[in-house]
Amino acid sequence: MNEFRDFLTMDADARPVRAGIEKLDVPAFRDFLARVYQRALPDADAERIRLLQDMNLATEEGFLNLACALLFTAHPEWIVPQFSIKAIRYPGNAIHAHTYLDSQDFEGPLPKIYRDCHAFIMRNLHRIQAGQGINAPGTPEVPPAVFEELLVNALVHRDYFISAPVRIFIYDNRIEIISPGHLPNNLTTEKIKTGNANLRNPILASFVAKGLLPYHGLGTGIRRALDAWPDIEFRDDREGNLFTAVVQRHTSDACLSTDGSEEPTKNSEKSSEKSGKSSEIIPSPSPETSEKLLSTAEKILTLLRAHPELSARQMAETLKISSRTVEKHLADLRQKGKLRRVGPAKGGHWELLGQDEPEV
Repeated sequence: MNEFRDFLTMDADARPVRAGIEKLDVPAFRDFLARVYQRALPDADAERIRLLQDMNLATEEGFLNLACALLFTAHPEWIVPQFSIKAIRYPGNAIHAHTYLDSQDFEGPLPKIYRDCHAFIMRNLHRIQAGQGINAPGTPEVPPAVFEELLVNALVHRDYFISAPVRIFIYDNRIEIISPGHLPNNLTTEKIKTGNANLRNPILASFVAKGLLPYHGLGTGIRRALDAWPDIEFRDDREGNLFTAVVQRHTSDACLSTDGSEEPTKNSEKSSEKSGKSSEIIPSPSPETSEKLLSTAEKILTLLRAHPELSARQMAETLKISSRTVEKHLADLRQKGKLRRVGPAKGGHWELLGQDEPEV
């Protein structure tokens, strides 16, 4: 009875998983011990289990706990497949049922998930010249440190009693990082902005603070993110049991609705309100507008015939248009079977599937 009561009060990251010492990523754990504690990993399994128990990474029965599985096994998705990250880049500002610009599921130990997911977000951000030379890579529209803090917060402080992945949705005007579990106890969004915190997964937090993730201490991540980028909204959904960080993107490009038509920007909405016209009514494109869209699609295909390795950003710079406009046309051309992407985002290329003029 006492053991059952202890199990119910146990932190999520301390709970045992169905894995023993055989699942331990020996090279990774050996490197961690040498780097942090300057000690060697024992050769015998019994001694390794005892060491893991002393470090709060294994139970008395010899099973790995959740913290150990997430940090020190090569394939935690084979043990706890629900604890991953799913990321999608949508066109426009709403979820699409069938259309996306980029999508990836992230698995592996938490340090790998963090690195891969951070790279996904950065490759889907615009780059700003910001006074740099023409050959400079540009500055990301949102400082990378913002996503360092928010991703670590999502991985370390999420509710691991909930069997669901962290989700990342990237839209034209915002980026949402959605974590299972609302804020614990009496925490509120206003309190976390001032540095208040409540440690939900103490074992995870103690180990990531030893250099496994860029973790700077309890209660400091949210403040660091806000210092780097004040335009972040935090939503604590207690009914849906979710916590969401919404990073607003500052862009002058026109937004896209779910059907691909252009919606007014905030400035045009204000103008419509002043003139008494509804901003919800979007007129059909004029022949002149259709001609401009057709011309842009032709220019993209012509450019890719000569330079199939170009990225959307490079196309935008060459054609003197926005990256968002290029992404819209690329998605449209791919949907119509005129174009396809071969290989990864870095190192891949575009392949034209026909020489017919694009339909717009």
